[in-house]
Formats: sequence, structure tokens, C-alpha cells
Amino acid sequence: MSLLARPSLASPAAKVMQRLNALLSDRHVASSLHKRYPEYPRTTHELTIPTSVAPARAVVYVPDRPDDAPLPPVHVNFHGGGFVLPPVELDDPLCRFLAAETGAVVVNVDYVVAPQHPFPAPPRQAYEIVRWVAEHSAEHGWDGGLLTVGGQSAGGALAAAVARQALEKGGPAIALQILHYPPLDLVTDARDKRSVIAKPLLRPWMADIFDTCYVPDRAMRGDPLASPGHPGDTADLTGIAPALVITPEHDLLRAEGTRYAERLRGVGALREQVDVPGADHGYDQKDADTAREIYGLMARHMRQAVAPDR
Repeated sequence: MSLLARPSLASPAAKVMQRLNALLSDRHVASSLHKRYPEYPRTTHELTIPTSVAPARAVVYVPDRPDDAPLPPVHVNFHGGGFVLPPVELDDPLCRFLAAETGAVVVNVDYVVAPQHPFPAPPRQAYEIVRWVAEHSAEHGWDGGLLTVGGQSAGGALAAAVARQALEKGGPAIALQILHYPPLDLVTDARDKRSVIAKPLLRPWMADIFDTCYVPDRAMRGDPLASPGHPGDTADLTGIAPALVITPEHDLLRAEGTRYAERLRGVGALREQVDVPGADHGYDQKDADTAREIYGLMARHMRQAVAPDR
């Protein structure tokens, strides 16, 4: 076990990373992200969603539509960041793209992160956010009966956890879960995971910090809300929301994403698994062209999921 796998060292390391992230996520960074895909407008407002964990800030992306159009579907997005970093603005290009291409309202959530809020607080809050979105839909101008969820990296894991809780608690009904390079197995040490390239983006020391801060008690890492992609979770997932699972070819997390996709396929809940050739974890932050292709795939699945004749 490395030194960074000790909570006493992982926590201060994570807080340093959070401070650095705050310094880098200034207006200039946000402005550059807003310029990607300029054909997709940025029409947003903010709201605060109450939860038992903490109030959650959300940036709501509103699509252009006629005044007499029916209420639009709603998609809840959870950003990445290893369960530690809160870079909600990084998903601005994705949220604008999805809102414009699907006609859905996109709720981009600034959820609680570790070490300040360790597991199970983030997945519990994520579920309460999605339930609130479904229950308060009409008053905010969207159709909570046409609901999808998704996320990148840690956000993908939270989307999977939301779908699992919705299955176990009897709702809300989720038409699609989009899992974009998610970490789904926190039980297996990162040093025992393999990539097809020698130096993938994710390094074991990162996993030591992220996983230790998120789930300090190693005995809890097998919880289904933390590690649904570990072989130890064998619960019947029949009835869970259908999924689009996206796994970059070079990603250290590819195997666990593929394993979970096969598990979903076994209960008829896999819409599609897509392997992104030549791509690594977080590829969409730098490769705008490949990101556009994959975002388009997400949009097609979202439209199909909420279509009346699906």
C-alpha cells in the first residue's frame, strides 16, 4: 500500500488538488470552453436543489424551442473529477451540445465531493437530485417523465449509482443512463488494472488519492453503489434503466466498464457499448473532433430513449 492510500495523507493531497483546480478554473478557462462548438448557444440559468446531504448548485441549459412546444425532456449530468474535484464548467461543451441536439433541458450538477463529503454522501445526494428533478419538473418547465441521466468518469459512476437506487427504491423512471468512461470497481487496486498502452492517463497514485478520499473504509468499497463493476456484486439488475456505456480503448478503467456493460446486457438493459479507438480517459477534454462524434452518439440515444414509439 502506498503512502497516498492512507487517509491521513490522501485527504490533504486532495485538498491541495482542489485549491489548484480552483485557481485554474478561472474565467479564462470557462471562456475557452464556452467557445468550443460555437454553433451551439449557451442559454443557462442556475438553481439550487435541496437534498439531505447539502444544497446542490446546478447550471440549467435550456434548448431553443417554440413557445407552444410540449415540455422538453430533461437530462441530469454529473461531471468527472475523481469524486474529489468539482470542475462543473468542464462539461459546458457537452451540455450545450446535448441541449441543442436533443431538445432536452440539461441540468449540470455541482455535487458534493470528498474528502469533505465521503461515500455514501455523493451517490445519495445524486439520487435525491434526480428524484427532485423528476418531482418538480412541471414548475420548472420540463417533463420529468422523460428523464435521462449521465456522467463522465466519476460522474458516470454516480449516474450508475442513481440508476441502481432508482431500481431499488421504485423510481423515478429513468429512460437512459449514459456511462462515459466510469470507474465502477474501487475494490481492485489500480496497480492490478491494465491498459493496452504503457502509460495511460490514470496513474495508480491518482487512484490512491481519489479512492481513499471517496471511500476511506476499504471494507466499504465493495458496496454496489461504489463498485457495481466488481464481480462481487451479483444482485439481479432486471428492470434497471437501459444504458449506453462508452469505454476508451486506452483507458485503465476499460475492463470494468466492459464487464458492467456485459452484466447489463445479461438483463436486457444494455442499449450499446462503444469502444473509442485510440482514446484514453478524459479524451473529450482535448480531442474536440472525437468528442463531437461521441456526443452525437449520446444525443441519438437520448432522443431514441424518450421518443413516444420507443
